[in-house]
Amino acid sequence: MIVVEVTNRQTRLPIDATRLAEVVRSVLVGEGRAEGQVSLAIVDGESMHELNRRHLAHDYPTDVLSFVLEQTDDQLEGEIIVSADEALLNAPRFELAPAAELTLYAIHGALHLCGYDDLDEEAAAVMRSRERHWLAAHGLPTTSREEAQRRPATAEQGP
Repeated sequence: MIVVEVTNRQTRLPIDATRLAEVVRSVLVGEGRAEGQVSLAIVDGESMHELNRRHLAHDYPTDVLSFVLEQTDDQLEGEIIVSADEALLNAPRFELAPAAELTLYAIHGALHLCGYDDLDEEAAAVMRSRERHWLAAHGLPTTSREEAQRRPATAEQGP
């Protein structure tokens, strides 16, 4: 059994901890992990910036961090940290509800725990495909980021 413990350390975005835990659990099980314990922390932008600086030496906020703490053939222990502030910032750009954007971050982090990466174009394409699969499995929009970025602006233009 996969146990997912959710901790909400921010106040700007309402969180459905039960749903987030179920999404992460379903991704892990669906990607072949049967046993383990994963913590999912929802933090603010300032905390995420500090974590990104401390653990990856990146001096900027990010949307998701994930860490495999221990892994054997049949056991996984890991952490996923997602930024509510990044979800609030990015959701309008991709025409998503902030909760859906945050769920995407949790899925992305779970996929990293399962061994997926996005360090090169080919690996990133595989990971994006798995993200869309899991978003659809949970009834969330699957429009790719590339499609959303190519859409024309909706603001009215002058003559």
